[in-house]
Amino acid sequence: MKTYRDEAVVLRTHKLGESDRIVTLLTRSHGQVRAVAKGVRKTTSRFGARLEPFSLVDVQLYRGRNLDTVQQVELVNAYAPALSTDYQLFTCASVMVEAAEQLTDEESATHQHLLLIGGLHALATRRHPAQLVLDSYLLRSLAIAGWAPSFHDCASCGAIGPHASFHRAAGGVVCDACRPPGAASPDPATLLLLGDLLSGEWPSAEASARRVRDEASGLVTAYLQWHVERRLKSLPMLERV
Repeated sequence: MKTYRDEAVVLRTHKLGESDRIVTLLTRSHGQVRAVAKGVRKTTSRFGARLEPFSLVDVQLYRGRNLDTVQQVELVNAYAPALSTDYQLFTCASVMVEAAEQLTDEESATHQHLLLIGGLHALATRRHPAQLVLDSYLLRSLAIAGWAPSFHDCASCGAIGPHASFHRAAGGVVCDACRPPGAASPDPATLLLLGDLLSGEWPSAEASARRVRDEASGLVTAYLQWHVERRLKSLPMLERV
């Protein structure tokens, strides 16, 4: 059918013509969708404010050749008001939605969709420190995309860990025999934190020291950019927090 309905997170928007907007959505059942929202920049628009980045919406779309068309939108949860009041929350959310855009396509991405909702909700409600929420989200989204890192056993040969070296191209920690040139030697506490963030062990993750969190974030960023093969535009904002 040409018309379909789905739950979606608004990843980003940009202007089109005088009053229209192109929105990029991560839907529950149809993967990533780009659609035209006609007239949403007019003050009389019925649903312009509902199609803001970070919003969770119930949307009806009409399938087009290149771009779909937004027909109806119901707001399920607006995370933007809570996120925009805090610079760190906003920048973390910006990295999350940009990463989601890079890690999904037109194929069904239900798990990525649900993970993104959980991450935005955790940021907006301040459930955990923002830096930890972001790094946990990035590690899990990479795992769903098929690039699950190893932080205990050797990512190359499977030798039982723990191991002391980390190499992004190898897929995580590596043993001494597999250690390639240029591998990092992070603090053992950093590798424990990364494992906790990947598995959702929040009590131990929140007990980590600031320097350990900073080192972990650097490794997560390097691992993400290696696999998406580009530098996310929102990362420089995050680095100034």
